[in-house]
Amino acid sequence: MTERPVPPPVGSSTLRIFDISIGEMLWSRRSIFLALVVGAPVLLAIVIRILTTNFGAPQINGEGVGGASLFGMAIWVLYIRFIVPVLGVFYGTSLIADEVDDKTITYLFTRPIPRSAVLFGKYLAYLFCTVLLILPSVVVVYLLLASIGGGLGAAFPALLEDLAMLAIGLAAYGAVFAYVGARMKRPLVTGLVFAFGWEPAVLLFPGYLKRLTVAYYLQALVPHAMPEDSAISVLMQVFHEVPPLWVSLASLGVIIAGALWAGGRTVETREYVLEQ
Repeated sequence: MTERPVPPPVGSSTLRIFDISIGEMLWSRRSIFLALVVGAPVLLAIVIRILTTNFGAPQINGEGVGGASLFGMAIWVLYIRFIVPVLGVFYGTSLIADEVDDKTITYLFTRPIPRSAVLFGKYLAYLFCTVLLILPSVVVVYLLLASIGGGLGAAFPALLEDLAMLAIGLAAYGAVFAYVGARMKRPLVTGLVFAFGWEPAVLLFPGYLKRLTVAYYLQALVPHAMPEDSAISVLMQVFHEVPPLWVSLASLGVIIAGALWAGGRTVETREYVLEQ
């Protein structure tokens, strides 16, 4: 009686899929979208730097806004509220859904590896690509904006925290939407509604629903404090309520681990029917 071959461990299989997926992801059509998304803040920072060089720093209530405050606003408005969620949605939901749409999922599943390793490996490739491209974008924006008014050195510790925080945000959103992509037939719409409908809406109101969002915990990791006596603080009042740092880190860790486990379990047990 011939014994069935034992499949390789999930860890080594995940690395094999990661190695296959990293090249495909870097040279896919989505890379153009990614380049445009992470390049937009750089272009905006260049415009702001040119304007401040020629016309001086912007003023609110008669007081000039320093470079550190401008950089903090860029992190809040551009990266936390738009770039990180949108990358999580467009990449996370596509990890399995694109393979189904392209009818290539069966070829991956016929490999002698655990099916969950397909999701885990593609998730690591997503995280590698997005972190590799978004963090240099943040550094360039920091060099352009934080240096306005001579605050470059003072803002450097916050930059390091920003880089770590954005990497955690990409990991959390990517894991959540990887599960959505594995579970649902049309995951992109669900992801967009969650990231740009549900999350902004529940953050505006008191109560416990905000604890069911990634943004609620991620905002506690942002190191930038907005000026208390300016219009900027009014814009950021909606983000004032934040949980303790350790609660946020623990909750994001649970979200990442739980979403990946649920996504891997879904891939292992679900039968994907390819449309003709």
